Amino acid sequence: MSAAPADTASSPVLAAAARAREAAAELAPLPRTARDAALLAVADALEARSAEIVTANAADLDRARAAGTPDGMIDRLTLTPQRIAAIAADVRHIVTLPDPVGEVVRGSTLPNGLELRQVRVPLGVVGIIYEGRPNVTVDAAALCLKSGNAALLRGSSSAYASNTALVAVLRDAVVSAGLPADAVQLVPGESRDSVHELMRARGLVDVLIPRGGASLIQAVVRDSTVPVIETGTGNCHVYVDAAADLDMAVDILVDSKAQRPSVCNAAETVLVHADIADRFLPRALAALTAAGVTVHGDEAWQKAGASAGTEVVPATDADWETEYLSYDIAAAVVPDLDAAVAHIRRWTSAHTEAIVTRDTAAARRFVSRMDSAAVMVNASTRFTDGGRFGFGAEIGISTQKLHARGPMGLTELTSTTYVVTGDGHTVE
Repeated sequence: MSAAPADTASSPVLAAAARAREAAAELAPLPRTARDAALLAVADALEARSAEIVTANAADLDRARAAGTPDGMIDRLTLTPQRIAAIAADVRHIVTLPDPVGEVVRGSTLPNGLELRQVRVPLGVVGIIYEGRPNVTVDAAALCLKSGNAALLRGSSSAYASNTALVAVLRDAVVSAGLPADAVQLVPGESRDSVHELMRARGLVDVLIPRGGASLIQAVVRDSTVPVIETGTGNCHVYVDAAADLDMAVDILVDSKAQRPSVCNAAETVLVHADIADRFLPRALAALTAAGVTVHGDEAWQKAGASAGTEVVPATDADWETEYLSYDIAAAVVPDLDAAVAHIRRWTSAHTEAIVTRDTAAARRFVSRMDSAAVMVNASTRFTDGGRFGFGAEIGISTQKLHARGPMGLTELTSTTYVVTGDGHTVE
């Protein structure tokens, strides 16, 4: 990594990053017991100071309502004593998770007698740029602390008062447990300039993780000089194969689309093998309609909709590439599995794809030809989640191919160091 920026005195953002770097150096050698004690102190403090947090949150809510923010976004922004208690419970759960720091990934004794170990270590300073929900402030900080990293948090301006209050609670709690306050910091400022400075703090910040919509993620990937772990949008697909159990296929399709349509692992496109289209499309249309889903379909789906008295919106190329995050789904009939694979590889965001089939050869062929972070066989796309994968928690879902891919738990917040132990060994 290049040398640290020199003008920290004139930039509050770079000064915060420099403090975070010092804190990260203090955190790295601490034992698990110290980090877990800090997290338990955080959980207790959140509950003890919930009234203070709710008061700050009310100011954000007032501003949001005055700006005409939709009710759904208002709900995502809202903190109540009950929600704060749930956040505190999540922090306590993180305490119970295995500690990745110090894990020996591999080791051996070389022929010359040198002992070689590859050991997990914290990344260092993790910057997180995110939108909307203030609970992310605590989740991200807790995951960073558990994995020995310092957290630089840049939430949205819509939650600035809430995030300020939450970070104040977090900092007091970690100090009470003997950790440096600057292990958790809110990036100073509410303007886009502060985001830009954070993205250019190469040498002070080790990695950036953007969480939010496509425009935010792409802006960070495009403009950052700090290494970025790209959390991706979810243009996820369900392919119903010729050998599918139709009852299972309907259940998986509806769950993938309608169980919670506003999240990145919800299905946005369904593809159906032509051999079963006559039997499957009427059932799928009925089930999707009952779930409140609007189908944007090709000619085959439109014809099936006309026969069933169900409106199907004609699909265009824009539908194939859209992450709806709503009760909408694109739909097409394909001649075979290879055509389904070709369609997915053209339009996917490389998040999650699913196949429904009883043909194990077809399943293997589908899996081997996918290039996405997760591939489901006879299971809903909604399972792509750190909690559902058994990781306990996640900081996001990565769609990139370097270092971390898929749900990012504690392990993905670490790097490795090679420790070589000799007994006076020299090369010559």
